[in-house]
Amino acid sequence: LEKLCKTYWYPLYVYVRKQGRDPHDAQDLTQEFFARLLSRDFLKGVSPAKGKFRSFLLVCLKIFLANDWARSQTAKRGGGETPLSLDGEEAECRYQLEPASGLSPEKLYDRRWAIGLLEQALAVLRSEFVSEDKATLFSHLKVFLEDEADSGDYAGVGEALGMTPNSVAVSVHRLRQRYRELVRAEVSKTVATPDQVDEEVRELFAALASH
Repeated sequence: LEKLCKTYWYPLYVYVRKQGRDPHDAQDLTQEFFARLLSRDFLKGVSPAKGKFRSFLLVCLKIFLANDWARSQTAKRGGGETPLSLDGEEAECRYQLEPASGLSPEKLYDRRWAIGLLEQALAVLRSEFVSEDKATLFSHLKVFLEDEADSGDYAGVGEALGMTPNSVAVSVHRLRQRYRELVRAEVSKTVATPDQVDEEVRELFAALASH
């Protein structure tokens, strides 16, 4: 549960900032939001019938902000509860690097969720290669997860790795296949039923395509 919260920390922080809150206020509100949910075991009451975790969290945050619960607490961050170990200053640094966008807070939340989920899948993929002593192979092949390649690209990587272009092409195919599996696995953790995975994957790529 804490891992999920850390995954959603930055998307929710971005949402709060897009509501016009200053950095310090946004950090406190986001921290308070998660501290409240976890300290009261609120999320244990989430049933599969409530659907996507992403949508559920955003609804909860909107209610939280509407009630302005955090402002009624003590000045101590976390409202007297033990907060999650999350870096608000790092979140603000990331926020300042965000490209200018006309997206609504909701759309920007979805976009940051999508990017974060892909980053999580990529981290798992990297760890799998490292555990098999293939870190160098991964470092050369990961670029092909985003960009298409021709035989010349494969030849250059093959020369660096001591592989034939065909062997590189096969490795890239397997890399992409495993990455897709990991993305779906990450998505499956946040939906109620398996049949929602395809829909959520479509929404993931729609969020990435938004500007």
